[in-house]
Amino acid sequence: MSSLGLGLLLKSLGPQAVMTPDPTVEFSLMGFAGNPELQLALFTAFLVVYLMTLLGNLGIIILIRTSPQLHSPMYYFLGNLALVDLLYSTVVTPKLLSDLVRQKPLSYVGCVTQVFVFSVFLVTECFLLATMAYDRYMAVSHPLHYSVLMSPRLCVQLVGGSYLAGLLNGMGQTIGMLNLSFCGSVVVNLFFCDLSLLASLSSSDSTLTSLIMTVPTFLFGVSSSLIVLVSYIAIVSTILSIRSAEGKCKAFSTCASHLTTVSIFYGNGLFVYLKPSSLKSREEDKWVAVLYTVVTPMLNPLIYSLRNQEVKEALRRLRARKRT
Repeated sequence: MSSLGLGLLLKSLGPQAVMTPDPTVEFSLMGFAGNPELQLALFTAFLVVYLMTLLGNLGIIILIRTSPQLHSPMYYFLGNLALVDLLYSTVVTPKLLSDLVRQKPLSYVGCVTQVFVFSVFLVTECFLLATMAYDRYMAVSHPLHYSVLMSPRLCVQLVGGSYLAGLLNGMGQTIGMLNLSFCGSVVVNLFFCDLSLLASLSSSDSTLTSLIMTVPTFLFGVSSSLIVLVSYIAIVSTILSIRSAEGKCKAFSTCASHLTTVSIFYGNGLFVYLKPSSLKSREEDKWVAVLYTVVTPMLNPLIYSLRNQEVKEALRRLRARKRT
């Protein structure tokens, strides 16, 4: 989001909707600046994790596109999940690495852009995981009609709806950010611009921003969580109705990778947003934020590649083609 784009957005919203931003405002993302003795170790660890995130998610995307046996709804969704993981990790991690080397304030436009992009991809991931839960329900409960029920058109619509929900959330969070006013240099005790923390640091009334944060969290977070929950209740019910132990194991194995990913993602999110705020919890939240912004995007491709026989077989064939 450039300065021109921000200006156009401000004009479209009208003078009553947002505060006039002060171009001199800067945000010092302190992150882990309070631990100078650990900065080299943290930089090395985060760099390794980020490189693994890039390689893992790009590898999944390329593997799905180049392997005909992976051209199915499940892997279409997985490819989009890998893309979202790659993008929203890239919004945060490079700045984190840069600040560990040399602390440099983030401009107002930069902070708004980070809030917007991160909000878009965070909610997009929520709905992609919900879509994948629905897809697993169809695969387990209606295996004979799966290819008809999960048509290419429906898959595109589900993915498009996930991105649209993310875009709506990003626009709402950006409006909430633009409604806040700040003075001079703002010290943020986190490694990225988090709107809930910025609202507490604002010098203006943050009532509207708090409302804007709460409503999308309820609408998008709860709705996507319910889709996952209902889908897995139906999946468990179907698995329990299968008589053979082999059939039960086969049905469960189709959901194991997704269930692991969902547990990590929503577990981290619930910890952050439901835990009471305090100075102690803020320090703990910083490390939890590392899990869902830095570590989880690295884990997802590992979970799907290590536990999935189809991905392993596609990777083996790709290596064999390269050798020949």
